[in-house]
Amino acid sequence: MSTAKKVKKRFVAGAKCPKCQAKESIVLFKENGIETIECVVCDYREQQTEDKIAKKATGAVIGVFKPE
Repeated sequence: MSTAKKVKKRFVAGAKCPKCQAKESIVLFKENGIETIECVVCDYREQQTEDKIAKKATGAVIGVFKPE
């Protein structure tokens, strides 16, 4: 049996891929503590650590959704 933990991937409603411009194709998930987005159409992938997210925060955020 594999001991690998299954990663929950969630589609981001209304999101458009920055590379191929496909709509509704971006999934969001955490991999080894790093927030990652990935396009299911062209395999575009971008990662950012919690530090980078905190630096981008402007204070205009109402809430942050942290799925369990």
